[in-house]
Amino acid sequence: MTRDSDRLSRRDRFAADLVQRLVDAGIDGVGPLDPARDVAERARAQAPDAEAAVGAVVASHTRLAAASGFVTGVGGFVTMPVSLPANVAGFYVVATRMVAAIAHLRGYDLAQPEVRTAVLLALVGADADDLLAKAGVASPGGRVTRFALRRLPASALMMVNKGIGFRLLTQLGRRGLARLGRAVPFAGGVLGAGLDAFLLRRIAAAARQEFPSRG
Repeated sequence: MTRDSDRLSRRDRFAADLVQRLVDAGIDGVGPLDPARDVAERARAQAPDAEAAVGAVVASHTRLAAASGFVTGVGGFVTMPVSLPANVAGFYVVATRMVAAIAHLRGYDLAQPEVRTAVLLALVGADADDLLAKAGVASPGGRVTRFALRRLPASALMMVNKGIGFRLLTQLGRRGLARLGRAVPFAGGVLGAGLDAFLLRRIAAAARQEFPSRG
């Protein structure tokens, strides 16, 4: 019983650590990684309008996701006390920053805890409904938007964040095993780049839908 409790406790810590590191690296920026707000503002300065800036953010982050060299800039992220391949962890950092930049360009305040959690919810796709339901804050129809605009108690946010961490750990594990299973390095690298670009575009499409413009 104690062993099971210890294992669950470690998993809780891993999930919380993953969420915090994604927020630190993907939203606030650490080391060589610029904050999502700065990325969004640079795109806005070079685009004719906010929607063109959103398109520019998606395009640049799709290229980053496909570039295996980017993961070397993630730095200490991959020193988490859990085995995560650097390129898989790097993908989620890129995805988090992209979604956060889209949210900022659409008029959402990235300093708000609910918005930060909503950004991470966009990463788990259809699982977001289940996570919100388990936390008792189900929001059918425009789930991320409604969640981002609500004022929720810290306990509810903590529960949702923990659920996000668990789901992402599961996804990270599956994707890491899939990458390790590719026998031909060059072909595997090309396939991995294409898959990452495809998955990032899918997350971008969801983020565009879930964070409608408030302007």
